[in-house]
Amino acid sequence: MRSNESAEDYLETILILGKRLPVVRGVDIAAEMGFRKSSVSIAMKNLREKGLIAVSEQGFICLTESGKKIAEDVYDRHTTIAGWLISLGVNPETAEADACRIEHVISLESFEAIKKIME
Repeated sequence: MRSNESAEDYLETILILGKRLPVVRGVDIAAEMGFRKSSVSIAMKNLREKGLIAVSEQGFICLTESGKKIAEDVYDRHTTIAGWLISLGVNPETAEADACRIEHVISLESFEAIKKIME
């Protein structure tokens, strides 16, 4: 299931923050992404309604199984594409920025070809 770019970015950010922090909160997401907390709150409501995240009574955000699958797929595309671009000699900062855009639009066929080359 492919979700929209914004949702994918939020899910990927929650996944990454979950690896670094003991708990993930809306303020953490806002700080990481450079967004206002009010914007993050609206996005979290939408993700919760789609069953992609769960929010505890304390406000801790975690990915559901379906949300985690999407986040892991996006993160895999991002890291693979960024690594590929860096291996081609692209500046790491540029490669990261480009990977953020490419990860949302690349076809599965093209991604699998890049992934095969990177292995």
